[in-house]
Amino acid sequence: MRHLIPALLAAAAIAASPAATAREKLAPEDQLAKLLEGRVAGEPQDCISLSSARSSQIIDKTAIVYRAGSTLWVNRPKGGAESLDDDDILVTRTTGSQLCSIDPVELRDRTSHFYTGFVSLGEFVPYRRAKGE
Repeated sequence: MRHLIPALLAAAAIAASPAATAREKLAPEDQLAKLLEGRVAGEPQDCISLSSARSSQIIDKTAIVYRAGSTLWVNRPKGGAESLDDDDILVTRTTGSQLCSIDPVELRDRTSHFYTGFVSLGEFVPYRRAKGE
């Protein structure tokens, strides 16, 4: 029993260490910068084609990134960005084939599907790989 106590204490200390339990999460702006590394911003647009947008990613309290082929379209909402949570689902309602800065986007909890907020989209900024990369 005497040998078991030091082993249990050591195990508890390791488990309590934040580095041992989870990878350190990047700050939202750093996460976005890492995602856009090696890319160059293009001319902002009011709309993007929904048919070419293959996926979206929420950067907590910062932006929504839409992937269309090799282009990443970054939208920093004009309002409601503080509601953005990477564990939410985006629910968009649009009447056309494009997603535009005037379209409302609801946020829903991934598990419960309860409403958690909404954002007012801003302009969509395309980021493409720099020439030669």
